[in-house]
Amino acid sequence: MNESPNLIYIKELAAGSEAFEQKLIGIVKREFPDEKDEFLKNYTSKAYTKAAENVHKLKHKIGMFGFEEGYQTAIDFEEELKSSNTSLYSKFILILESIEHFLKTL
Repeated sequence: MNESPNLIYIKELAAGSEAFEQKLIGIVKREFPDEKDEFLKNYTSKAYTKAAENVHKLKHKIGMFGFEEGYQTAIDFEEELKSSNTSLYSKFILILESIEHFLKTL
């Protein structure tokens, strides 16, 4: 994976408002772990349709942290899961772990 998380998009959205930027980061820090856990629970129990719904939610956060290729991976993985295809799991989980690590540094 060549991409790494960044705050460029969040800074653009905040348009110089530090308070708004921190509010967005706080929301993501609060929501991301729960959304990741729910995805893993559904994936592990082979509830792939539900896991695809989880990926749908997570892909927006992936895009928010500057992952262009990762966002496309999430789109492709979401579609694959609907057919019980799990070939992109390892790629997707690396993206989630990268974001998780990044959020701990903020």
